[in-house]
Amino acid sequence: MNEGLKALQSRLQHEFRNPNLLTRALTHRSFSIDHNERLEFLGDSVLNLAVADLLFERLSSLPEGDLSRVRANLVKQDTLHQLAVGLGLSDVIRLGEGEARSGGQKRPSILADALEALIGAVYLDAGFAAAQSLVHRLFKAVEINPEMQAIGKDPKTELQEWLQGRKMSLPLYRVVGTLGVAHKQTFDVECEIIELNFCERGIGGSRRAGEQAAASAMLQTIKAKVKT
Repeated sequence: MNEGLKALQSRLQHEFRNPNLLTRALTHRSFSIDHNERLEFLGDSVLNLAVADLLFERLSSLPEGDLSRVRANLVKQDTLHQLAVGLGLSDVIRLGEGEARSGGQKRPSILADALEALIGAVYLDAGFAAAQSLVHRLFKAVEINPEMQAIGKDPKTELQEWLQGRKMSLPLYRVVGTLGVAHKQTFDVECEIIELNFCERGIGGSRRAGEQAAASAMLQTIKAKVKT
């Protein structure tokens, strides 16, 4: 293992028992077919649970909807990007030549996704408690307060709150296609609400952006077809 990865483990305060997980978490799809997108998918769920637990303890007086908005602000791309920069992921991310030439080391979506993949990798390497501890350490320096819920809702949060308010299951998001070359891809994402038999799609420059676009399309469909 090179010195950069050893230093990263020191910053993470986690030494991988399976170093291959660390390498994969830092590998963009433009570099290799053994890339980090599955780990990112897993890390996204671990991150949301760990942040929800953190907020449940810290903001005990906030109702569910406000907690959801605070969490949305904490797990959004901008916040994760800043945390990734603080960890020095730009120096260790593995990119294909084209992506590297186009400035991929500094692209917020790539760094945010790599951070989620790292969280997923820690979860597989040592279990939820280790991943949760990592998330708590990452957010230790991030200001968390009830006023964060006042910031405008993103489409995914708004859709989630609408469904929760009606005791429906959360939407399902699936990447149904990718367009373009590896370093300039767009993601075609499907959003499904099973109870309503609704399915909408959206396209974005990252999986996260595609999910937001699909959620926005779903909200428009709900407003047009469902009596609220």
